[in-house]
Amino acid sequence: MCEDEIKDVWEDLGSLPADPPKMREICSACLRPSVVCWCPFLPLEPLSPKCNLIILQHPAEEKRCLRTAHMLTLSIVPHKCVIYKGKKFPQAKHNGLAEILSLSNTLLLYPANNAEDISQLQPLSDESSKSYNIILLDGTWPQAKTIYNNSPMLHNLRRIKLTQFKGSEYVVRTQPTDGCLSTLETAAHVLSYLENQATYRDVLLRPLTALCTFQLEHGAVTHQSKEFRLKNQTYPKLIGRRLQKLLNSTIL
Repeated sequence: MCEDEIKDVWEDLGSLPADPPKMREICSACLRPSVVCWCPFLPLEPLSPKCNLIILQHPAEEKRCLRTAHMLTLSIVPHKCVIYKGKKFPQAKHNGLAEILSLSNTLLLYPANNAEDISQLQPLSDESSKSYNIILLDGTWPQAKTIYNNSPMLHNLRRIKLTQFKGSEYVVRTQPTDGCLSTLETAAHVLSYLENQATYRDVLLRPLTALCTFQLEHGAVTHQSKEFRLKNQTYPKLIGRRLQKLLNSTIL
């Protein structure tokens, strides 16, 4: 490097501002920049359902900037919505989870072949003292399947599934099939039905709708499911055997 070039480099360095760039203000609750904070769309008072939500979260899901389980924990009173983290459940660090998984009123949301449609369950009445513990697996479909395969206690639970809801409103994240829902959407539909409270669904989905609106306004695009794109020959990647197995029943 010649002397003139060195001089130019120093002049460029000298023109840099002395103070670091101002960081965006971050909301301490949702951990999003304040300009796209979805907290104003949370219920004014956290919901207190009869049912308990137990979320088994894959570690990789916690690192995603766009995730919905956190919306649930802010929308429901703390003792009614609990998150356990890991790839295998229960572990020694999961205090109280083994007891929950051994109860007869614990249900697992998992689309196994022998899973019952949620419509087979009787909604809870205002006078009923009965409740359910609802287990939700939080992660991508392969991550959820890994959790299930690594956790033998889950295999003994009564499994239920949602079949009447087609199409996720979480349009800024790609779903495997048209019928797949986010953790928040699954919980919203389940609670709305079991609690016999139609308003639960709308109240719980408001922050998700706000998040998607913010993302689309800031340059994100609407994501079609992998199933939709494969049907229309617009999916650009090769898919693995696990996803192909999941899609075969709906595509073929």
